[in-house]
Amino acid sequence: MKPVKTVAFLTAGGLAPCLSSAIGYLIERYTEVAPDVELIGYRNGYMGLLKGDSCRVTPAVRQNARRLVEFGGSVLGNSRVKLTNRADCEKRGLVRAGQDPQQAAADRLVRDGVDVLHTIGGDDTNTAAAELAAFLERNGYGLTVVGLPKTVDNDVRPIRQTLGAWTAAEQGARFFSNVVAEHSANPRMLIVHEVMGRNCGWLTAATAAAYRRLLETMAFFPDLGLTRLQREVHAVYVPEMSFDMEQEAVRLRGVMDQADCVNLFVSEGACVEEIIREMESRGETVPRDAFGHPRLDKVNVGNWFGQRFAGMLKAEKTLVQKSGYFSRSAPPNPQDRALIRRCARKAVEAALARCSGVVGEDEERGGRLRVIEFDRIRGGKPFDLDEPWFGEMLAAIGQPKGERRSVTRQEE
Repeated sequence: MKPVKTVAFLTAGGLAPCLSSAIGYLIERYTEVAPDVELIGYRNGYMGLLKGDSCRVTPAVRQNARRLVEFGGSVLGNSRVKLTNRADCEKRGLVRAGQDPQQAAADRLVRDGVDVLHTIGGDDTNTAAAELAAFLERNGYGLTVVGLPKTVDNDVRPIRQTLGAWTAAEQGARFFSNVVAEHSANPRMLIVHEVMGRNCGWLTAATAAAYRRLLETMAFFPDLGLTRLQREVHAVYVPEMSFDMEQEAVRLRGVMDQADCVNLFVSEGACVEEIIREMESRGETVPRDAFGHPRLDKVNVGNWFGQRFAGMLKAEKTLVQKSGYFSRSAPPNPQDRALIRRCARKAVEAALARCSGVVGEDEERGGRLRVIEFDRIRGGKPFDLDEPWFGEMLAAIGQPKGERRSVTRQEE
């Protein structure tokens, strides 16, 4: 087995509260167990790999790597680049006309002498890394790729808990704990809190649950009109759940009449297929990213819910607020830090043993922390509506669970 001499890191996809900290824990562990291994980072994910834009991890960085845990975002920078989408890579000037992006990335790794590539990202990022490793193997170059599962959606199969998701829920709750006071700015206020989650409602549900735990710590003053009902979560809508909007409107109109406000927690992917069909029926084109995903900022699920419910609830004002950027850019909380550190240490162990895969708690292997085979990594894991805590929350707010619906994962 060829010894590891050079290790590279990259972060890709959207942000999550784990990227800088994962880099910090990886550097710290390599410094402890393999101090002679050279460490480099590619800036802005696969974009930096294609452009040859990298930085060396200096002795000073090694000595202070733990400080990276205190920061959100990515110290290396991110981008969304699909190496098998040649047209997109050409359009963005990342490769020459006719050049294969996978070949360009492979050539760069060979020139840089990289033995191990750590990718920190979601299923798209890690699948791209696996494809790259397979491409290199077919061309006679042995590359070990060890991924870490980053996504606030917590929707990667078969991984129990993705890095940063707990923090994102906690931060989304904190965000809404301020926004909810806007109910007092206008009579009959409808507030729609749009939470990230393209195909999976876990983050929306977990954010609502975390926010309700905050409510438990508050003292209210009903004599002055300050009630919990005004600040309560009145409905949670996730992609996996079907519901009758007319029936929900009847229920929520009763809340509006009593509390003078209604607060909705909505996944950015809830009802997205229906919204896209409506847009396309009007002749509108739904823009898509390099991976073929619909641009959800253009679909604007929160606005759609706000417009539909506003009339039915006779709302005088509708406020749509999105917590995504606030939540995903935070530094990790202690719970996430512990998980990130455990995964980083396992990732270094796997890298030095030249074992490729994605490190995570394998739900199909008893939840054991292990290196999960790349061919078992899939995105779009649905949120389980039968989670006891979710059912208890819906019962507490008086919302029917509704029927389970399948969610079609949008691909290129």
